[in-house]
Amino acid sequence: MTGMTSTPDAAAPATVAADSHLTLHYRISLAESGEDVISTFGDRPATLQVGLGQLAEPLERCLIGLAEGARARFDLSPEQAFGARNPALVQRLSRAALEADTRRDADYQPGDVVEFSAPDGGRFAGVLKEIDERHALFDFNHPLAGQPIRFEVEILGIL
Repeated sequence: MTGMTSTPDAAAPATVAADSHLTLHYRISLAESGEDVISTFGDRPATLQVGLGQLAEPLERCLIGLAEGARARFDLSPEQAFGARNPALVQRLSRAALEADTRRDADYQPGDVVEFSAPDGGRFAGVLKEIDERHALFDFNHPLAGQPIRFEVEILGIL
């Protein structure tokens, strides 16, 4: 209608949108064991902007539409969270290739997370699985790939 304006309901709480700035507590835990991967509950809350990649995209999608003050829990399958494990992302590199892209004097051990340069100038990381004089085996899957997770959140503030 022409000439009429509507004002937002002052009593309606703000909800999370695709570009919201948030203050929140969150916990990511392994669904099967209940073991926490990360938790801000009982500590300082996190602050982030949705859409900037500060939290994994599948987790950000869970936040959209939640109201300020909401507490929620999401049980996510591997496909809904960090994806299935991809065997093609386990790769053997020559020691020469490893040393060309990282610190030459580094003493890498299995379990170490090693960063590499991406062709676009960015960085990516892999977990060293095994290493010998000639080769290094890396797993470039996300550490939570293939695992069902529980994502718990409490929205403290939305800007």
